[in-house]
Amino acid sequence: MTASDARALATRLATLDPDALAAVFDARRIAPNTSWTDFFDAADALLDPAQLSRALADVSDLEAAALRDAVDADAAVTPGLRAGLVSRALADEEGRPYAAVAAALGGASPVESPLIFEGGPESDAASAERAFDAVASLADILHVATRTPLGRIGSGALGAGDRRRLVEAGAAATSDAADTLVAIAAESGLLAGSERNWSVTESGTAWLGIRTVERWIEVARRLRDRLPAALRDASGGWRDPSQWPGAYPFDPAWPDRVRRLAAMLTQWAVLTPAGTTPQWAAGLAAGKDADVAALRSLLPHEVDKVYLQNDLTAIAPGPLEPQLDQRLRTTARRESRAQAATYRFTADTIGAAFAGGETSASLTAFLTELSLTGVPQPLAYEIERAAARHGTLRVGVDRLGYTRVSGDRDLLDAINVDQALRPLGLVTDGDDLVTRTSADTTFWMLSDARYPVLAVDADGDPRAPGRHEVTESAAPEPTTSDRYRPLIETLRASLSDDADAAWLERELDQAVRTRATIEITVRMPDGSSRDVTLEAAGLGGGRLRGRDRAADVERTLPLSSIVSVRPV
Repeated sequence: MTASDARALATRLATLDPDALAAVFDARRIAPNTSWTDFFDAADALLDPAQLSRALADVSDLEAAALRDAVDADAAVTPGLRAGLVSRALADEEGRPYAAVAAALGGASPVESPLIFEGGPESDAASAERAFDAVASLADILHVATRTPLGRIGSGALGAGDRRRLVEAGAAATSDAADTLVAIAAESGLLAGSERNWSVTESGTAWLGIRTVERWIEVARRLRDRLPAALRDASGGWRDPSQWPGAYPFDPAWPDRVRRLAAMLTQWAVLTPAGTTPQWAAGLAAGKDADVAALRSLLPHEVDKVYLQNDLTAIAPGPLEPQLDQRLRTTARRESRAQAATYRFTADTIGAAFAGGETSASLTAFLTELSLTGVPQPLAYEIERAAARHGTLRVGVDRLGYTRVSGDRDLLDAINVDQALRPLGLVTDGDDLVTRTSADTTFWMLSDARYPVLAVDADGDPRAPGRHEVTESAAPEPTTSDRYRPLIETLRASLSDDADAAWLERELDQAVRTRATIEITVRMPDGSSRDVTLEAAGLGGGRLRGRDRAADVERTLPLSSIVSVRPV
């Protein structure tokens, strides 16, 4: 780092408005609580070799090449890449790389580019089939997560137990596919991660209610729009995927990250296993939309009717429309996921539908409308039997604020000794059971344990409690300007009217700290100038002390007489 570079950068930073200054700090990943006291501190830190080494991780291959070319030619970076480098304090206002940046770049070793596409080419029809399977699998995963949030380990990945559960349920073909699909859902905002769980978001719930093609389009667009900057092009699409492995040549984490990105886009059929784009998805690569008509023509036709069988099954003669599939899953367990899917009704699944708010009349009306064959007598009988049993237990909040479970005495006795329900902390209170656990949690634990439970409000009327409700975000993140406001206020408070004098004093202070030998130019009383070489020893009271090397004497010089300072 040269003194002139640091001074030029400090001067530039001081002229930026707070939002632009916060953007520079954010781009360079500066901690908001850093202890800088003035803009000279900021410039020194931004041009520090260790900080620049970290900053190079965010430099793309194109930017790195442009920086090298500019250094070799002693010129400015090409206009197309200049703004991004200037905004990260890697080049001056004219686009010339700082000397410290050139040194850091010269000493940096590129990471090894990984192999991210190992498959062969495939037809558009085969890609469309993979797209259909991916949409169906992700929908299955969201349905599972709607009922019970998925486990999340410390690294953010899906828990091993839930990977097995998703594979065994047929929602994913392999554990790796389950991981990738959950990553897709998280990246596209359909799942939200907390410390221990992955839960369905409001966007995820809405996504389950739209048709297959629209499901695929929405996720594909979100995945594209969240690609790292180095993979995007000026059109809003993406660069040739063959260039992706080396897109961030100095980022040690990039090989693993680009492998995950390639796996997600391949799993979602945005890319083929060979890294090419299906013809019907070419618009996405160009910053536009996919060819919806072409994709729809290659997908199986969705149906809106099923055959209800005497053996308490429903058979869909093709992929069932998502809205119908979503509601049918609330009252039946899907046993197979082929183009002709099978759903099975049981006392437990029908009871769960009643727990979720269905009634005998609403469920019968839905199945009558859905069925090509009417509602068979065995199924109608099972619905009547479940309706008669439903509500044998009632869960609500009493006047003291406790959750109260009332109803059939034999069932209450069974609940009281059920080891699976011990976390509720139920205790006997007269003829009922009470707990401090919320009414909704108590209701769903009893429902999951297959008890015929009904949620009621304060007036005793039935209500349908929500389950695992998720908001899009717990709280809005503070803006970049807000995060850096205290630091920027400190820096701006340090500004003085005489920047030259402030910089000169800083240079002298650093020389004293390191006991450096410096050459200074002093203005004499007669107006002439004289160069003096000193070993800096002290600074205070507006004066510099140091040993004059030539005369071997101690000198004390007023700062007002010092014109410039140069290292020896």
